[in-house]
Amino acid sequence: MIATLLVTVVPNVPATLDATSALCVVLLCALPLAHAGLAILNTGLGRSRSAAQSLLGSLCVVAVAAIAWFFLGFSIQGYPGGPLHSFAAGSASWDWLANCSPFFRGIQWNDARPASVAAFQIFAVGLAALIPWGSGADRWRLGAGCAAAAVLAALIYPLFGHWVWGDGWLAQLGANFHLGSGFADPGGAGAIHALGGFTALALVWIVGSRRGKFPRQGPPAAIPAHNIVYVLFGCMLAFAGWLAFNTLGAFLFAGIAGPTLMLVPVNTLLCASGAVLAALLVARIRFGKPDASICANGWVAGLVVSSAVAALVSPAAALFSGIVAGATLPLTVEFLELRCGIDDPSGAIAVHGVSGIWGLFALGLLSRLPAGQTVAQLVGIGTLLGLVFPLAYGAYWLLNRVVPFRTDREGERIGMDLHELGAGAYPEFAIHNDEFIPR
Repeated sequence: MIATLLVTVVPNVPATLDATSALCVVLLCALPLAHAGLAILNTGLGRSRSAAQSLLGSLCVVAVAAIAWFFLGFSIQGYPGGPLHSFAAGSASWDWLANCSPFFRGIQWNDARPASVAAFQIFAVGLAALIPWGSGADRWRLGAGCAAAAVLAALIYPLFGHWVWGDGWLAQLGANFHLGSGFADPGGAGAIHALGGFTALALVWIVGSRRGKFPRQGPPAAIPAHNIVYVLFGCMLAFAGWLAFNTLGAFLFAGIAGPTLMLVPVNTLLCASGAVLAALLVARIRFGKPDASICANGWVAGLVVSSAVAALVSPAAALFSGIVAGATLPLTVEFLELRCGIDDPSGAIAVHGVSGIWGLFALGLLSRLPAGQTVAQLVGIGTLLGLVFPLAYGAYWLLNRVVPFRTDREGERIGMDLHELGAGAYPEFAIHNDEFIPR
């Protein structure tokens, strides 16, 4: 039907275009809405004097990530059915890396599956790179952010992505050890969001908190979002992009096709809806009034969870998964700030990292996949926390020695817009209030 519609509306589309290829093309064209939504949301959550640098940085981070993955990441990650580096241990074969040529050499673009997977990944890696960029808002230099995106796209993301989506050892846990269907992550709750969230944690530990956020005496200073309208509008844009990510991921990595695909957008909406209302209720009980930024992050947390469960659980289970994510989000954010001293303006560590982990676990707990699926999910979660996170921290720590991440004190005081771009996002308004930054 999609192919027929395209041929009718656009006469130059070949009549031989099949529905599968048409569906993939349409969904791929919608993926950047997730980038746009996350970029606008992160900008709204930061300070007004760094808004232009935040949005420009989002564009640059996505661009750098795409090019770095094209140059090197693709050769590490590969695609299902592609050449591999593997070794045998006992009766099992352990596939650790792809053996593909860089620059997409070897991809046959008339072969729908490898081409669709490669196209999906070059968009997905940009979304993963955007997550830590938001956590470093108001003090992370643009050049350093681009360098960190290159490292993530060329090394960290493709390594874990191969293990999950490239016939790697996590995907083979079912065949080798009878653990369900192997580690499952159709929409990228782990490979994109949890990876991005814990990479953000590594960044925040290295770059430190914003000046004035944690005074020597008293509670942490409240640094409110500068434009909550941006934040809420970003949620709406992100929802459209998430529908495309989850649907295309379900088709490519869970083997779901036909009418069953309609369950994916339904479950995505139910996850997000349950999460935002649960976050609103908990914030209302905990703080006296519902907080708009907490509710917005609750919505995104539900979307993150849906990236794991939307394709493989019932609607009731999807709603439950979203409610749990939304209800725990305000408490997680409060714990990270008050107890751990973590300054994360975008909330990415809780929204993407913690919610992504919960989504992966919920998939094993609530899906109807074969016995042992929960154990397979726990192995994947343990790999994220025990291997990928230390790798990200070590890579960022070394990179910080070469390309210092943090701006100087004066740059943070006047704002990243004036310091790095020479002009502010709102030139007609007085926005350089020093309320939160001691001289």
